[in-house]
Amino acid sequence: MTTTTTGFDRALQHLVVNYRWVFASFFLLPLSFLYEVWSYARNWLVFKLNTAPKQHNKKVQYVQRQVRQWKESGGNIPMCTARPGYQTMSLRKPKYKNTMYNIHVNLVDVLEVNEEKQTVRCEPLVTMGQLTATLNPLGWTIPVVPELDDLTVGGLVMGTGVESTSHIYGLFQHICVSYELVMGDGSVVTCSKENNPDLFYAVPWSYGTLGLLTAAEIKIIPAKRYVKLHYQPVYTLDDAVGLFAKESKSKEHQFVEGLMFSKNEGVIMTGDMVSFSKGETINEIGKWYKPWFFLHVKKFLKKGPGHEVIPLRDYYHRHTRALFWEVQDIIPFGNNIIFRYLFGWMMPPKVSLLKLTETKAITDLYENHHMIQDFLIPVSALKEAITVSHKAVEIYPLWLCPFNLPNDPGMVHPAANNEEMYVDLGVYGVPKTGNFDAVKTTRHMEDFIASVHGFQMLYADSFRTKDEFRQMFDHSLYDIFRKKYNATEAFPDVYNKVSKAARI
Repeated sequence: MTTTTTGFDRALQHLVVNYRWVFASFFLLPLSFLYEVWSYARNWLVFKLNTAPKQHNKKVQYVQRQVRQWKESGGNIPMCTARPGYQTMSLRKPKYKNTMYNIHVNLVDVLEVNEEKQTVRCEPLVTMGQLTATLNPLGWTIPVVPELDDLTVGGLVMGTGVESTSHIYGLFQHICVSYELVMGDGSVVTCSKENNPDLFYAVPWSYGTLGLLTAAEIKIIPAKRYVKLHYQPVYTLDDAVGLFAKESKSKEHQFVEGLMFSKNEGVIMTGDMVSFSKGETINEIGKWYKPWFFLHVKKFLKKGPGHEVIPLRDYYHRHTRALFWEVQDIIPFGNNIIFRYLFGWMMPPKVSLLKLTETKAITDLYENHHMIQDFLIPVSALKEAITVSHKAVEIYPLWLCPFNLPNDPGMVHPAANNEEMYVDLGVYGVPKTGNFDAVKTTRHMEDFIASVHGFQMLYADSFRTKDEFRQMFDHSLYDIFRKKYNATEAFPDVYNKVSKAARI
């Protein structure tokens, strides 16, 4: 049986692809806003009533029962969480969920803030927006707060996360104290540096293929009210790389970040938490009517060096409203001052809703004419990496975020036997080069990353073969615990969850 595309279908496809902003503005933005209001109110109430700790054990037991049911059914197919693929922050949808045994994991709450131990205990679906809204009013924060509101604790543990404090504290996994998991046999295991340390180091980057994360304990540090942020424009690639490396390695400032607006022009930002703002300009960049942060930063290329004081939570989520700069391709006039004042309070559209309403035409468009990648490379290779990216895709802005990479066991560590400063090179947008090929270009950039002992984040498209993937990531500890906990039958291999073949 063959199907034909009608004129109406073609017209609808043209409308959805070329006028997606209509749908996003009038449908997705209001739905996103209503969901945010409901979610914030629900989480606030649960935390205030302290009901989550009482319910946590029951929810974990429910996960255990499902795993045991899988075993009783024969355990013929591997397990994964039942969380719909559209709810993840990756632009791709995992098609493996359609062929695996789905385990429902409804673990969405902050369980405990322990000020004496200086830790917070969270369930895996707690988001960064939820966590900062809970901790900041109490005078606390976590040392590494990845920028986008909807990133979850579980995703940042099982994948990874980085932020402008990472040059001091490392990746998200490095601020975690312990993990609680339901293993493939239905047992509950807790691991930390002191208790079952090898499993503790094997969990990050394992993508839920060793066990199902049910809680994570994370360090907290005292928070101050504001961030004093300095903007230093640079006008040559050498100056950009030199200043960025200097500020990252000196660790003089709590926050270090860079945005490159062309191969030779960028702004390097450094900042520190401060308690008060007497005599200083306060810029509440989180307000709905404020310009998108990356465009605000770009103005310093003409204005010259400057500084301002920003409320802490506004700073943490500075890239949320524009999803770094991805929203400009969805709602091109989203930064228009009239739009910001009238509708900016609904921004941004939820990534989950964008994915849920995505047509095949839009999927194909992103597949063939768009790149979202985070490449983790030694700072010493940054200049060459920017040059390679410029020749391959010419996408700007580029995000530069430094992080300290300890020589811990696990899938990701420096090639040398000592700590090393790395940088996350974020490449998000539409390639400007005329010879872009999604597979060939990405593989070319992946080959470069591998050649400098770098890594790519697992949420993004990966075209590595399994052998190449295993060469990029150290599987030695991972393989040991896959066998020890019989995870080889219970869960898919990490490659089979993150490779391009596993995603739509």
